[in-house]
Amino acid sequence: MALNQQFVLGAGGGGEAVSQSLRLANRHGLIAGATGTGKTVTLQRLIENFSDAGVAVFAADVKGDLCGLGAAGAPQGKVAERIASMPWLAHSPTAYPVCLWDVHGQSGHPLRTTLSEMGPLLLGALLELTDSQQAALYAAFKVADREGLLLLDLKDLKALLTHLKEQPQVLGADSALFTNASAQALLRRLASLEQQGGEALFGEPALQLEDLLQPDRDGRGRIHLLDASRLVHEAPKVYATFLLWLLAELFEQLPERGDADKPVLALFFDEAHLLFADTPKALQARLEQVVRLIRSKGVGVYFVTQSPGDLPDDILAQLGLRIQHGLRAFTTREQKALRAVADGFRANPAFDCLAVLTELGIGEALVGTLEDKGTPAMVQRVAIAPPQSRIGPLSDAERAGLIRQSPLAGRYDKPFDRESAYEILTARATQASEQVQAGKQAPSTASVAGEYLGGLASQAVKSAMRQVANQLGRQLVRGILGSLLGGKSASRRR
Repeated sequence: MALNQQFVLGAGGGGEAVSQSLRLANRHGLIAGATGTGKTVTLQRLIENFSDAGVAVFAADVKGDLCGLGAAGAPQGKVAERIASMPWLAHSPTAYPVCLWDVHGQSGHPLRTTLSEMGPLLLGALLELTDSQQAALYAAFKVADREGLLLLDLKDLKALLTHLKEQPQVLGADSALFTNASAQALLRRLASLEQQGGEALFGEPALQLEDLLQPDRDGRGRIHLLDASRLVHEAPKVYATFLLWLLAELFEQLPERGDADKPVLALFFDEAHLLFADTPKALQARLEQVVRLIRSKGVGVYFVTQSPGDLPDDILAQLGLRIQHGLRAFTTREQKALRAVADGFRANPAFDCLAVLTELGIGEALVGTLEDKGTPAMVQRVAIAPPQSRIGPLSDAERAGLIRQSPLAGRYDKPFDRESAYEILTARATQASEQVQAGKQAPSTASVAGEYLGGLASQAVKSAMRQVANQLGRQLVRGILGSLLGGKSASRRR
């Protein structure tokens, strides 16, 4: 592929094609605008460009209509007129290779990860913990890491928290961090997460990142869509935390690529403000670090939201491609935000950027691309090119057909539950109860602690440690967003 291959966004004021070099697509981007201004169609157009270039895509389908990518379009009316106005546009109604996902496993393949892979920092953000509760969670994860107790789902963590309440001496030097009050608060937060349906996110088989990167049979990039139409309203924290985990996992696992002719993956995060709402400062700082560094791994991150002000300034400063649909400014605060948006573009002497922002029609946008040398180009008023796939959602029957025909069909659909913290701790409690019933001498508190800490030498725990090394292939507590110290771990899934 040529280094200067372009992806086309639409037509500028003079009718010419407006495009950006594909090799700069890992410089991230922003799609913003008020409701009803055409963000979804623009998003669809961008995704098609990436797929045609052989780049894999993962996108959140918040409104449920992005799945139209899986069916060929039937342009008519204003869409057909827009296509006719762009004689240089190679437009052919096409269905794209779409793979559907759903945390609840109803409208797509079940999407799961494990608590061990998520780590205490992201889990703490999901549970909205206080500082003392977060410290207790860190202490629990340290015990799990030390003792080879796999934390795969919520019942594993609940079993561990209950065990540490009953056997606080196991915590060693961290016992002061783990109080009964903090343990009870953690258990209440986990119960609340279950009531929101969040337990569906945790378990096995967990998502394998290599499945996201596999191209379709015809060489196009496969498009993975997370059905978030229900999740974003019922459990927005679960939605945001999963996307942040995915970003962190990609950073951890993908190798450095340096300058390349195209990315390996493009991520589209709709309702992007949820990723940063009430985010602890420590987590936000690491997220900003990941966004800054992940482009060297060949990943482009594209945020979709109503206003650029929804994102932290340090994130905005890293975004190369900017597509701004129309904004409304009725209040003083909105007018101030409008000026900030206009100032974020490189000025074009042909028009007043601030005035145009409130004049843009549906399907029009101010677009700031990057020049081939990586510097911002002058902003242009652009009529976005229509997508080649369907504008609008699939029917339930069409969705079911895509799921049946998916190359991942059957791989994630049936959950399994291997031996982990819950089974190990339950077996220990059962054994202790049987010993008491048999009239054996009940061990003292000190001997229980000694037996627990000495258990690392037992065959059962050796087996658990082999599972960690061979099956999970990483430390239980790890990653730039998951480790106790915030540093990268050398271990990886094999």
